[in-house]
Amino acid sequence: MDIAVIDSIDQIAPAEWDVLVPAPDGRVVDPFTTHRFLAALERSGSVGGGTGWQPQHLVIREGGRLLAAAPFYVKAHSQGEYIFDHAFADAWQRAGGRYYPKLQCAVPFTPATGPRLLGPAPLRPLLLRAMRDIVEQNGLSSVHITFCTEEEAALGAKEGFLHRVTQQYHWENRDFGNFEGFLAALSSRKRKAIRKERATAQAFGGQIRALTGDALRPEHWNAFWAFYQDTGSRKWGRPYLTRAFFDEIHASMRNDIFLVLAERGGQPVAGALNFIGRDTLYGRYWGCTEDHPCLHFELCYYQAIDFALANGMKRVEAGAQGEHKLARGYLPVPVHALYWFNDARFTRAVADYLRSEGSAVQQEMDWLEQFAPFRKAGETNRQPQGKGSGDAAQKAGHE
Repeated sequence: MDIAVIDSIDQIAPAEWDVLVPAPDGRVVDPFTTHRFLAALERSGSVGGGTGWQPQHLVIREGGRLLAAAPFYVKAHSQGEYIFDHAFADAWQRAGGRYYPKLQCAVPFTPATGPRLLGPAPLRPLLLRAMRDIVEQNGLSSVHITFCTEEEAALGAKEGFLHRVTQQYHWENRDFGNFEGFLAALSSRKRKAIRKERATAQAFGGQIRALTGDALRPEHWNAFWAFYQDTGSRKWGRPYLTRAFFDEIHASMRNDIFLVLAERGGQPVAGALNFIGRDTLYGRYWGCTEDHPCLHFELCYYQAIDFALANGMKRVEAGAQGEHKLARGYLPVPVHALYWFNDARFTRAVADYLRSEGSAVQQEMDWLEQFAPFRKAGETNRQPQGKGSGDAAQKAGHE
């Protein structure tokens, strides 16, 4: 078997790559590790030269046939990752080391859990060992595998990687049937609050349109680009994705997309972009050119729940951030990452830190569970006093 890196996903035929992507019943588990999504990032210039994300995808071949692969990048910074390593970078550099470039096995700008080690289970340890070898042979600081599956995290730990646990907020379908069924499972006060939010949002003076497949038109992306730029400039200083990215996904991924637009006077004024997986709807971006009360919650969270219920999906992942999601039925869940550092003492220090961090994350998740909006015996209807619990969360973007 030959192990190599390639600097463009287009060096591999789409069908050859995609056969490695888990797709029970013909629908990919998530669309982000597909050839079409990774190619859209590269062809649009969202990753590549000058972006700090240089593709170096890891592949295993035998007799010219692709057997396993991993989306892999040389990183010149720590932006667009959503599991933060700034403290590691600072400590490494204060000790006199050069932290960047580092290696990243991930889907750029996408805080969504999914497979990172593509191919048969017996070959996945080889991918991990190859990543470690590349770090050692090139004198690099580290390799990071972010938003991997729990199974991959367990495998990585066996291969000497450090396992990190952080958290997100996901909505889980408990066989609710429809939105009224979901509301019926909530406490009375939370049920009334959500009904009021939906009514407030839907009274913004326009209409809400839910679009997927061929209902999506090129002009929709002109509007969404304005929304994305507004959110990106406030959150990151400049947007990560280029305008061309949206043209690419329109051409190749219309059936993987669920776009919600709010229109007033015939013009889109807000929108939320979601990607469709086999069992999960992935909320990715939100933006607006007009502020309307509760419209963020309607477009990002409630329309996503409607879609998931209508299509028999198991969950909605609404991206990074957000205690404000808790009151709307999105509960804390663990997410996973792996690290390997090219220094034994530094590894021991980070391992101690991750043990403490993991314990704190679990304690916070346990504490937050008591504020879940679902009916419980003896529930007291308390709410956590945390940042972003009100309409100010509308400014945060769909991340």
